[in-house]
Amino acid sequence: MTFWTLFSDYTFQVVALGSALLGLLSGVIGSFAVLRKQSLLGDAVSHAALPGICLAFMITNIKQTEVLLIGALISGLVATWLIMSIVKYSKIKFDSALALITSVFFGLGMVFLTYIQKTPDANQAGLKSFIFGQSSTLLVGDVKWMLGIGMIILVLIFLFWKEFKLIAFDEVFAKSIGVPVHGISILLSAMTVVTIIIGLQTVGVILMSSLLIGPAVAARQWTNRLAVMVSLAAVFGGVSGVLGTVISSLGKQIPTGPTIVVVISMIVLISLVIAPNRGMLWKLKQRRRQKKALTIRLNQGGD
Repeated sequence: MTFWTLFSDYTFQVVALGSALLGLLSGVIGSFAVLRKQSLLGDAVSHAALPGICLAFMITNIKQTEVLLIGALISGLVATWLIMSIVKYSKIKFDSALALITSVFFGLGMVFLTYIQKTPDANQAGLKSFIFGQSSTLLVGDVKWMLGIGMIILVLIFLFWKEFKLIAFDEVFAKSIGVPVHGISILLSAMTVVTIIIGLQTVGVILMSSLLIGPAVAARQWTNRLAVMVSLAAVFGGVSGVLGTVISSLGKQIPTGPTIVVVISMIVLISLVIAPNRGMLWKLKQRRRQKKALTIRLNQGGD
């Protein structure tokens, strides 16, 4: 398949649109996770989704995507609740609680997955694809479902923009002016979980956290304004979804999910190097200027 005929291919159009939607939503939601210093929450939730997928199949013996993702959603919400409860009611720090829940849930999921694969039921084939994702299995119904959920998430962000902005930068101040910080945090965490769950089919439980955080990290290098950051993160995520799909479609046996993650990683690397005010090249240039100015002052003082 050539580059010019690629965009007329129906399967490519479906996968590219689904990947672009996922990248856009991941960029928007990931921006708040990065600002709240909860970047690894996406990693915990995505790994915690695996036992939910396996349990949903074991209980129903149905391999429909909707059923499996409902199980993943429940498991992800339980993991998020456990992390927040541990931090709130114990002296354990957020990162420690995150590591504990991630390892326990993912280990449990691998146990369930191994048990399922050893059963003689042929219907269990393909469950392992949720670990690394399988974008080629996306259907029009899946994309419509992602679009509907994405619209709900974007509407919620628009309605609670001020509250999300406040808790992202200063929870103490938000609480002092009467903002229900706990409730807003739960809502934002739930939206993060939902975004992660709808992306499991595309990039899998292992790589989903990269797609959630990468666009936001890249966007943060270019601006100090939240609205601009969220917009840039959405663009970076959407572009990486389309480019990753194009590259994997033009190549031979190149998986789409990992390719998307590689593309967003390149965008992050470029942003870290050339972004104004924050990029490494700009900082290097500033240091040279400061060194030159200091040398001139020292020479003038010596005279």
